[in-house]
Amino acid sequence: MTRMVLLLALFLSTHVLAAPKSELWEYWNTSNESSLQSVSHQGWQRFLDNYVTAQGEHTLVSYHRVSPQDKNNLKQYVQQLATLDPKQLSRAEQYAYWVNLYNAITVDLILDNYPIKSITKLGGFFSFGPWQDDVITISGKALTLNDIEHRILRPIWNEPRTHYAVNCASLGCPNLQATAFTASNTDKLLEQAAHVFINSNKGVEITPESVTLSSIYDWFRDDFQSEGGVIEHIRRYRPQINDYQGTLHYDYDWSLNQSSD
Repeated sequence: MTRMVLLLALFLSTHVLAAPKSELWEYWNTSNESSLQSVSHQGWQRFLDNYVTAQGEHTLVSYHRVSPQDKNNLKQYVQQLATLDPKQLSRAEQYAYWVNLYNAITVDLILDNYPIKSITKLGGFFSFGPWQDDVITISGKALTLNDIEHRILRPIWNEPRTHYAVNCASLGCPNLQATAFTASNTDKLLEQAAHVFINSNKGVEITPESVTLSSIYDWFRDDFQSEGGVIEHIRRYRPQINDYQGTLHYDYDWSLNQSSD
């Protein structure tokens, strides 16, 4: 029994460290730049307005307060997005579509299983979280959360700040934005999210003796090469890191981003 537990722990630790690569799902790599269609994200915005609050450096969700009606409304919002064909949207509309969809599905998964201590408790016995589970069908294609993040968002946009947009319902994650993404506010929200995360201790903790970065910068370091690497990216928002010459450490808190209010 002890040997089985050790083997399972080894399996899960390896799984955590082996972050998914950015690998394009070509089917989704098309858009309609002549489209004037604007996707409504009001359903998601109403949920955020009612249940998301800022506490210290965290943006937390009051999962315990969500009413049955609002749970149903959230599911309806997700299903509304599922009826659309995102390939017929402009690139700007697509980005907001995928980010909001990812975040709304993640919250919905937590609500379906609440109370839990961490999203990593979801999924099958040999799973570390729900990211490889089919969670939605769009245009006849079954998608996982990993598909949305690592096969659509990351490879199509090649935007390092996407890591500040998608939220994994954990305290260590960049905060769930209190404003729904839209085609017109995306850059503003990404820039704001990057600044807030990098200037928080969970993003970049600087002391006289050490610097501890979010494990995001370790898992996805290749995504920041277009900006000269992780440190160059961080310097844009927190120049103080220039003064540190020592070893970098990494940390991540998988505790649920839940509010007690």
